[in-house]
Amino acid sequence: MKYVMEALRRKEAEERLPVIKLEIDYELATLYEAMQDEDTLQIIKSKERLKQLSEQWMALMD
Repeated sequence: MKYVMEALRRKEAEERLPVIKLEIDYELATLYEAMQDEDTLQIIKSKERLKQLSEQWMALMD
């Protein structure tokens, strides 16, 4: 049973990582636009979202 759970976790990680990468790319573009527009609120939101995505990425890499 342990091996089945590990296999399912690996499969989930393999499917989730590309999605997280796309979300990171999108949020980086949003952050760039916010910086160009000097939109302080959006800058803060984007940085927080990037932090969350980074944590998700690292959790899946373990």
